[in-house]
Amino acid sequence: MSGTHSPEAVKKLLENMQSDLRALSLECKKKFPPVKEAAESGIIKVKTIAARNTEILAALKENSSEVVQPFLMGCGTKEPKITQLCLAAIQRLMSHEVVSETAAGNIINMLWQLMENSLEELKLLQTVLVLLTTNTVVHDEALSKAIVLCFRLHFTKDNITNNTAAATVRQVVTVVFERMVAEDERHRDIVEQPVLVQGNSNRRCVSTLKPCAKDAYMLFQDLCQLVNADAPYWLVGMTEMTRTFGLELLESVLNDFPQVFLQHQEFSFLLKERVCPLVIKLFSPNIKFRQGSSSSSSPAPVEKPYFPICMRLLRVVSVLIKQFYSLLVTECEIFLSLLVKFLDADKPQWLRAVAVESIHRLCVQPQLLRSFCQSYDMKQHSTKVFRDIVNALGSFIQSLFLVPPTGNPATTNQAGNNNAGGSVSAPANSGMLGIGGGVTLLPAFEYRGTWIPILTITVQGSAKATYLEMLDKVEPPTIPEGYAMSVAFHCLLDLVRGITSMIEGELGEAETECQTTTEAASSPTQSSEQQESQSASDQMDKEIVSRAVWEEMVNACWCGLLAALSLLLDASTDEAATENILKAELTMAALCGRLGLVTSRDAFITAICKGSLPPHYALTVLNTTTAATLSNKSYSIQGQSVMMISPSSESHQQVVAVGQPLAVQPQGTVMLTSKNIQCMRTLLNLAHCHGAVLGTSWQLVLATLQHLVWILGLKPSSGGTLKPGRAVEGPSTVLTTAVMTDLPVISNILSRLFESSQYLDDVSLHHLINALCSLSLEAMDMAYGNNKEPSLFAVAKLLETGLVNMHRIEILWRPLTGHLLEVCQHPNSRMREWGAEALTSLIKAGLTFSHDPPLSQNQRLQLLLLNPLKEMSGINHPDIRLKQLECVLQILQSQGDSLGPGWPLVLGVMGAIRNDQGESLIRTAFQCLQLVVTDFLPTMPCTCLQIVVDVAGSFGLHNQELNISLTSIGLLWNISDYFFQRGETIEKELNKEEAAQQKQAEEKGVVLNRPFHPAPPFDCLWLCLYAKLGELCVDPRPAVRKSAGQTLFSTIGAHGTLLQHSTWHTVVWKVLFHLLDRVRESSTTADKEKIESGGGNILIHHSRDTAEKQWAETWVLTLAGVARIFNTRRYLLQPLGDFSRAWDVLLDHIQSAALSKNSEVSLAALKSFQEILQIVSPVRDSDKPETPPAVNVPVPVLLGSISGPGLSRPFVRTDSIGERLGRYNNSEPPVVTDELEDLNLWWAAWNTWYRIGSESTKPPITFDKLTFIPSQPFLTALIQIFPALYQHIKSGFNMDDLQKLGVILHSAVSVPISSDASPFILPSYTEAVLTSLQEAVLTALDVLQKAICVGPENMQIMYPAIFDQLLAFVEFSCKPPQYGQLETKHIANAKYNQIQLFAPAEWVALNYVPFAERSLEVVVDLYQKTACHKAVVNEKVLQNIIKTLRVPLSLKYSCPSESTWKLAVSSLLKVLSIGLPVARQHASSGKFDSMWPELANTFEDFLFTKSIPPDNLSIQEFQRNESIDVEVVQLISTEILPYANFIPKEFVGQIMTMLNKGSIHSQSSSFTEAEIDIRLREEFSKMCFETLLQFSFSNKVTTPQEGYISRMALSVLLKRSQDVLHRYIEDERLSGKCPLPRQQVTEIIFVLKAVSTLIDSLKKTQPENVDGNTWAQVIALYPTLVECITCSSAEVCSALKEALVPFKDFMQPPASKVQNGES
Repeated sequence: MSGTHSPEAVKKLLENMQSDLRALSLECKKKFPPVKEAAESGIIKVKTIAARNTEILAALKENSSEVVQPFLMGCGTKEPKITQLCLAAIQRLMSHEVVSETAAGNIINMLWQLMENSLEELKLLQTVLVLLTTNTVVHDEALSKAIVLCFRLHFTKDNITNNTAAATVRQVVTVVFERMVAEDERHRDIVEQPVLVQGNSNRRCVSTLKPCAKDAYMLFQDLCQLVNADAPYWLVGMTEMTRTFGLELLESVLNDFPQVFLQHQEFSFLLKERVCPLVIKLFSPNIKFRQGSSSSSSPAPVEKPYFPICMRLLRVVSVLIKQFYSLLVTECEIFLSLLVKFLDADKPQWLRAVAVESIHRLCVQPQLLRSFCQSYDMKQHSTKVFRDIVNALGSFIQSLFLVPPTGNPATTNQAGNNNAGGSVSAPANSGMLGIGGGVTLLPAFEYRGTWIPILTITVQGSAKATYLEMLDKVEPPTIPEGYAMSVAFHCLLDLVRGITSMIEGELGEAETECQTTTEAASSPTQSSEQQESQSASDQMDKEIVSRAVWEEMVNACWCGLLAALSLLLDASTDEAATENILKAELTMAALCGRLGLVTSRDAFITAICKGSLPPHYALTVLNTTTAATLSNKSYSIQGQSVMMISPSSESHQQVVAVGQPLAVQPQGTVMLTSKNIQCMRTLLNLAHCHGAVLGTSWQLVLATLQHLVWILGLKPSSGGTLKPGRAVEGPSTVLTTAVMTDLPVISNILSRLFESSQYLDDVSLHHLINALCSLSLEAMDMAYGNNKEPSLFAVAKLLETGLVNMHRIEILWRPLTGHLLEVCQHPNSRMREWGAEALTSLIKAGLTFSHDPPLSQNQRLQLLLLNPLKEMSGINHPDIRLKQLECVLQILQSQGDSLGPGWPLVLGVMGAIRNDQGESLIRTAFQCLQLVVTDFLPTMPCTCLQIVVDVAGSFGLHNQELNISLTSIGLLWNISDYFFQRGETIEKELNKEEAAQQKQAEEKGVVLNRPFHPAPPFDCLWLCLYAKLGELCVDPRPAVRKSAGQTLFSTIGAHGTLLQHSTWHTVVWKVLFHLLDRVRESSTTADKEKIESGGGNILIHHSRDTAEKQWAETWVLTLAGVARIFNTRRYLLQPLGDFSRAWDVLLDHIQSAALSKNSEVSLAALKSFQEILQIVSPVRDSDKPETPPAVNVPVPVLLGSISGPGLSRPFVRTDSIGERLGRYNNSEPPVVTDELEDLNLWWAAWNTWYRIGSESTKPPITFDKLTFIPSQPFLTALIQIFPALYQHIKSGFNMDDLQKLGVILHSAVSVPISSDASPFILPSYTEAVLTSLQEAVLTALDVLQKAICVGPENMQIMYPAIFDQLLAFVEFSCKPPQYGQLETKHIANAKYNQIQLFAPAEWVALNYVPFAERSLEVVVDLYQKTACHKAVVNEKVLQNIIKTLRVPLSLKYSCPSESTWKLAVSSLLKVLSIGLPVARQHASSGKFDSMWPELANTFEDFLFTKSIPPDNLSIQEFQRNESIDVEVVQLISTEILPYANFIPKEFVGQIMTMLNKGSIHSQSSSFTEAEIDIRLREEFSKMCFETLLQFSFSNKVTTPQEGYISRMALSVLLKRSQDVLHRYIEDERLSGKCPLPRQQVTEIIFVLKAVSTLIDSLKKTQPENVDGNTWAQVIALYPTLVECITCSSAEVCSALKEALVPFKDFMQPPASKVQNGES
């Protein structure tokens, strides 16, 4: 219940009415009694109604005529006070809706009267308004009368009344139409609207309309009449009317109640028939008017356009077009064409302004524009209205720039006309252009001197007009400068915004609908269910229609838009305006892209691109065909030809960056303004947000960005992002702080742009990639032939794009990497460096990315990703290869565990490094390899292991960096270790793989080909490893050879047991012997030139200073290695079948090495020889199965030690030794064959040894400084081999062999040494030591004689030969052997301390004395053992010994060494002590006959030597030597003389003579100085005497003849003594005081001594043996002796004393005379 109907309100109303009536009656009491009465009766009436009725208001309304009456009468009084009171009361009643239709009519009539009387005009209007708004009781004539009343009040003289009335009229008109709307609402709810009558032709046919509608119809029709200056039909009583007011009312109705016109045909009819013609008629003055045309040119005067009407007409037109376009298609075409015409330059400024405002109103309604396009532009013979509107705006804007406005003068205070002072020449020094002394600039457009400010006129998207709202102005207003431009500018922006958002919205809807319909079916065309395809096809049709409209809209407007926007962009000096223009261009470009309109899309993009670059920047992409068609084509706009204005260079913009243009030839600098940067950001934005629709325009966009990035000096950094960097050459890029802060942002956006490529569909992505590739190709072309900094933009961005699209990398991988590989080959280093950077980053990212399915399950993808890495190996630039390898290293570090099938590729990359590719490359590649070997062998497929071996081997062969080669050999060792530890698993896997390949090969019908084929795959792996090491063993560099050799042999030694037995054959022949052959060949052909230094400052030891010497080392190592394998693996090799052939080959190698002219090699060869000779026969009791059948007994020796750490059990080969032995046991036990074979092997070895010995020790024929003479260590080693060898061949060793041996021993000992080596072999020549060679020789003989000793009888015939050999050595003591014709010096004379290089070496004969002496000792020893042997007796060994000893004995003091003759004596004594009894034993056989004379001569030569003792010989020495002589005599007295019967007489005679000589001394009559020494051999003489005497007297059995000899000898002696003494006494007496000559004194002393000796001897002899005669002679000497006492010489005196003393024994009392008879 509304407020007026509540009981309180009703009560209040009744009270108020009553009080109103009372007040009225009071007022009228005096003057107007009827009124008073009426008032009073009214009070009663009211009270009555209130008392009687429950529905008081209804009752009041029923009786309202009566209730109102008193007030109407009051108004009639025309008294202001009363009238006011009455009107107030009436209003109260009306507001409570208690007025009936009749009462209302009465009220209106009363009001009319008041109006005519011009009373209470404002109250009247108020009352009318209340009456019409509170209820709907007023209709028809009453309504029209009320309306007319208001109109009339509008035209009074009072201003306030006028305005109030105008407002009231507007409100009343609105009320009338609102009533109609409400009525329609009610009826629509009740029943369906009746079918409209079709006849429009009857203009008065309003019978179909309901009451309210009818009123509205009548009112609207009359408004049209009035505006047209015709009489109204319904509004009777109108006196005057203005067109402006009429148009306003029409506009407000059309604007507020469009549905009325659209729903009711009658009203539509009015629009078409009345309103449109009216508008067109009223427009005519504006159309015909030309500003500035003189009136005389046309005969009839032209009516001037009238601003208020024109402006209101445009408002009406705006409404018509906006609301009733669908009804008035044709009429709208006329209106729109008019609007376009009003923009012409020859129209008044105000008209152009309001026209632009009107067009703006259209531009914010995209749906309307769409309708225009559909209704006009798409119809065949219709005006292209939409296109014209856009073009008109464009040409309007151009005209504003080209024709400065004349309508009103420019306001000079802010116009830009004072910038003729060269705004271009004053650059942005203060950050502003220098206008008016730094005044802050207004936002404005400026173009070729025309300066137009930008005014803020409206919020975007709403067309709020200024001049279309100036309803109170009668005169045209002055339009501020720039207003029209600003509106036109906004028109364009709103137009673009509207169209694009509308079309994009619809596109979006269409797409989602499409998706929903196609989701069920695989695609619309292949739809399975009928209805679905049906709906889809409907959908398609609908979309086709819509798309046609969209495309038409864009095609219609893009040229004009682009022309206008480009011009504005160029002219804009305001950042915000620029931003808006760019946004418009961007949205248009995106829209064209979405619709697939390539030309227009490219045109907009080109515009943005041009805006980004400095003016006139030469960029070919922007001047391609599309751009050309744009820039050189003039668009026809309304028949005028408008050129598309190219950007002017005089843009008044702040310069923010100066940089280098990207061009082949340097072209100075270019400047970037802040607007360029703004455009660039837009370009980035476009690419970022609308990349999917750019298609081929990517080319434009990216080319531009590339140039900008270049000018700004952004350089790529890791991952492809661009960072500010410095330009490399030319003047550096200059950036203001403003742009410096922008750069990171720009680079960030650039990156985001490419990041967003992950959201592009595949096709768009390909467009992007293609564009980048072709950009990159251009950059590559530019970078050819110079080393300027290239543009890396494209490459960097390819990288970035690849990185963000990893999830679908397959679709772009090939084009992407294919191009980057080309970049990697570019001659410009910076360019290819980035190509490589990009490529490697992509590969690494691709491998680390978590693909779905993961790479481990998608091998194809993994290989695809790794493939470019491999292809980089084809590029020769080292920097690229370094990048490639660094990439490999990183991949290994991060992905090594999961490379799987990619391993061959990765290893291939390392292996592809060639020797000539520089040290750093090789080093990096090698690092990779090291990583692989240390960490990844277990994770890679076993089939790749061979590749690892090959690669490691290839590094060994690189000669750039020695360390790498050496380390790679170490790696091979590690690899072999790995094979060993993981043997079982590797073998399984390889066998599995082999089976698979075999199967494939069989299917294809080809032969499986791999190296070392018949061997099983695991063995092949080993063989490859061995072969690689083998190659390295013959590398030109000695260190590598050495290391490889050691590794090869260690590997075979440590791991060879893993090989199948049959594989050993290959190892021996293909690996070991092949290697030996190559080494031998290289060594023998090596250069003998001296190498000065080993590269760098390394000094080379003289033992390695020629290639030959270095190769010698290798040969040594190799031979030793092979020998060791033969030694340790003999049990494996011997059963191979051709072992003996291998053995021969090995021996041959040893022989050739031993005979090489290099002492190191030859010595080593012997060492190897020794090694293989220590081999024990393979089958010994320890490791031989007891019985052949038990073949599976594991052999402990073999297998115990070979369990690798990785294996839980020993890795036993299938063919254990037991089995191998079992193979032999068909017919005979294996041992026999083995031993037979063994013997052959040993004899082969003996032959080799003999050949080496005889060749090496054979003296050369000629000697010069280069003659090779074998060294002592070599000879020593050679001889040392014999004992071991002999052990094996002794069973068949015969005399011939012994002969051969003897020759070699003799020759070997004869070899001299060079003087520079002698200090090492002989510490000092004075020391008597044996050299090791001599030791060895003696050892050899010793071994032999021991063997003979225990050997069978038939071997003992070899004794004499051994004696011969030894005796030959003994001779060396006095006569060193000769070595060919070589001159040798005694070692003492060799000047081995002043060796000069290159001086011919002096050869030094060794000191053979110790050797000869040792040999002699051996002889004695041996003889002691063998004296009685038949062979020794038969072969006259004793005689030979004596003969040999005779030499040193006869030389005595002349011997080279004193020890020699002493030893010879003692030896002789020993030998004789043993030999003489034997000789006596065999006296009868005559075998010793020839010995006796030899022995006698020997004694003779020794005891009476011709050599003179040295001067420095001390007395003690003499005495010692004399005692030796004495020993000899003793031997004669004990061993010979007692057995005279068994000894030839001649011999005994010789001995006697000798003794005689010894005891007598002086056979010569004259004593010379030389014989002075005889005096010193008294002991000897005594001994001789004694022996002689003993022999003479003691021997009963002596023959008379012998006794005679000795007795005669004695008497001769005594006689001579007597003579000497006599003569001495004579001379002494004569000489007086003078001393006698020295020799006479000596002689007398000697005689005296002899006498004393004789007496002594006689005393010792048994008395019966001395005859009396002798005694008599002795005693007869006494007197003579006494006579000598007078001599003066002291010496003689002392001797005399000694001689006299023994005579005391003769002094005894005279005995009784006894008859002399037989004793």
